[in-house]
Amino acid sequence: MITRRTLNRTLTLSAVASLLPGRVSGQELPQARNVVLVHGLFADGSCWSEVIPKLQAAGLNVTSVQNPLTTLEEAVASAQRVLARQEGPTVLVGHSFSGMIVTEAGVHPNVSALVYVAARAPDAGEDYTALAKTYPTPPASAGIVFDGDEGRLSEAAFLRDFAGDLPPERAKVLFAVQQPFRKALLTGKTTQAAWQLKPSFYAVSSEDRTINPDLERFMAKRMNARTIELKASHLSLISHPQKIADLILEAAGRPPSRL
Repeated sequence: MITRRTLNRTLTLSAVASLLPGRVSGQELPQARNVVLVHGLFADGSCWSEVIPKLQAAGLNVTSVQNPLTTLEEAVASAQRVLARQEGPTVLVGHSFSGMIVTEAGVHPNVSALVYVAARAPDAGEDYTALAKTYPTPPASAGIVFDGDEGRLSEAAFLRDFAGDLPPERAKVLFAVQQPFRKALLTGKTTQAAWQLKPSFYAVSSEDRTINPDLERFMAKRMNARTIELKASHLSLISHPQKIADLILEAAGRPPSRL
């Protein structure tokens, strides 16, 4: 049975496809000029440092948002301020928790495509926590510790379950810049789902111990995303930066990186 919501979504996607010039799942893609990167929990903006040079070498203007990790509303606002400064088509990329931000802020008119890297991708109004509970709990969840209102990942869990395919010395540097998050951040729900309107791409991490890989596959399939699967930990953007950069470049309507 075709519902009104399904019909409206189909018509909207058809309209978007008719306006965009590259191609993914039958949709055309414009050549983007900019990339905006958003980090998730247990990290800061420097987590994109391996990917950024590859995108810049391709001629793209790149900005890594500093997510405040306070509330979803404030985190979305931080991304929206950066998106408003972009001139021309922009690819919005989110890792991990920041898939929530991409899903909400991605409706911005500057955004031409979305890229999710081992990221949450809820539907509008969906309880992501409830969705995640329909899959086995990933090991990293047991490693979250709280100091009052602030949460962070223990060093043991960070090295084993978050950055498991990185050399320990590299993982320890990332652990040192880990930013704590506020409990209120985890209670937010998206009010819209940009992936219903914008061409979407997804990088699944098959060895992920922070988000269940089968949940990632489900979300990617649900959004009809152009999907790649990497044998990687949750931090594929660091362990496989070339693959992640190439997926972003594809979303930007650009050839693969030569760097």
